[in-house]
Amino acid sequence: MDTIRELIRADRFKEVQAQLVAAKQRPGVCILLSGGPGTGKTESVKQWAKESNRSIMQVDIAQLRDKYVGESEKNVQEVFDIYKQCLRDCDQAPILLFNEADAIINKRMVNAARSVDKSENTIQNIILQNMEDFEGIMIATTNLVCNMDDAFERRFLFKVELDKPCLEARKSIWHSMMPDLSDNDVNVLANEFDCFSGGQIENIARKAFIDKIMGRGIGLGCLRKYCQQEHFSSKETAYSPIGFKCE
Repeated sequence: MDTIRELIRADRFKEVQAQLVAAKQRPGVCILLSGGPGTGKTESVKQWAKESNRSIMQVDIAQLRDKYVGESEKNVQEVFDIYKQCLRDCDQAPILLFNEADAIINKRMVNAARSVDKSENTIQNIILQNMEDFEGIMIATTNLVCNMDDAFERRFLFKVELDKPCLEARKSIWHSMMPDLSDNDVNVLANEFDCFSGGQIENIARKAFIDKIMGRGIGLGCLRKYCQQEHFSSKETAYSPIGFKCE
């Protein structure tokens, strides 16, 4: 993560690119961030963009797909064409972000027969070819790296997996999100709910802030309750199925 942050610095990236070109290597940098929900993939991109004074060109993958044959492929190519134009017009290379890219970097269909499968394969081939000739900064995020096609894996120069935060990181996040919490409460929450991601802690902090706005008191017991509710799949908080039970 530190290497990527240093690489895309405003005063550093152009220098690195120039030396890559001089060495007859590809000047573009493609980065894959993987990890569970709430581990900071998208937030990392936002912070890098802010620190390097770059804009983010975020791709809405759902908007790329079209019901007419051949249109989805044109839409995907247009994304890269627009980005190339931005590279020519902008002083700092923007970040091309494919957020939640699971649907487009997954394994390609073998012997595809249906038109929709052929279209998906073509879309992936277009992306792969553009990554091969890429000259800027492309970042993709995914929760399902195990489903990624081998051809995509090779084209990502940096592949970083973001784990859920360790104990000290959780304490820091609790302090950051809820600065009024005592050290004791932070220690209790960070230790007791050790599988939380930063995004889950943020959810709890937002609930507590809403309660505060509405004039309700917030204590450790209330925060514990919110933490337990955040474990949606646990037996205590999971919803009971609706319908008839078959014996």
